[in-house]
Amino acid sequence: MSSRLFAISFDAYQPERLAHFWSGVLGLERADDSDDGVTLLSGNDAGYRLGFRPSQAQKVAQNRLHFDLTSSSVEDQQETVARALGLGAQHADVGQGSDASHVVLADPEGNEFCVIEPGNNFLSDCGFIGALACDGSQAVGYFWSKALGWPLVWDQDEETAIQSPNGGTKITWGGPPLMPDPGKDLHFDLAPDGDPQAEVERLLSLGAKRLDSTHGEDGAVLLADPDSNQFRVLTRR
Repeated sequence: MSSRLFAISFDAYQPERLAHFWSGVLGLERADDSDDGVTLLSGNDAGYRLGFRPSQAQKVAQNRLHFDLTSSSVEDQQETVARALGLGAQHADVGQGSDASHVVLADPEGNEFCVIEPGNNFLSDCGFIGALACDGSQAVGYFWSKALGWPLVWDQDEETAIQSPNGGTKITWGGPPLMPDPGKDLHFDLAPDGDPQAEVERLLSLGAKRLDSTHGEDGAVLLADPDSNQFRVLTRR
């Protein structure tokens, strides 16, 4: 048994506004079956959606998770940056330095993301959303590889990366030290292939931790991975 990555979801003060921004940047259509905030159809080979769930969480530090968007040329990179700025993004300083080839931006609610320079071999053939880059340990990379059934495509110097067998976005972890919890961040929503309760027990056996003893209104179970990042196991999909 395993879980499918149903969505990568943003904590959002204004889900509609944030979904409009990312829809415009990425050229994505809205799903019409969302019952929890707003959902976009990513069209990515990895098979997930983008979710925007209402949250009053306060952002207190740089996100642990952020998207790396790919570029086919310098002009393409500049067009993506200009489009994002026109939709409400701002330049962000995360210590990248003035000579960095990639461009760091933040969306209208402060979620950082990068527009990567052309010629990045690691992200070639991954699609526009080349990577979800995560601050995290080697252990959490191993956990998510087993949880999702996605093979490791990088495992060196405590850095790990996984990718769906179907291709698409890579999920990467940069190794220690772990950044502090930013409060407001991105999270995984999982859809079990089989019995939800059995899948919760499997994830707990892999090293997840249960964060609540009751189901939410949507039936989802809230867990945390070995690095204490919250995620949800959905039960109605």
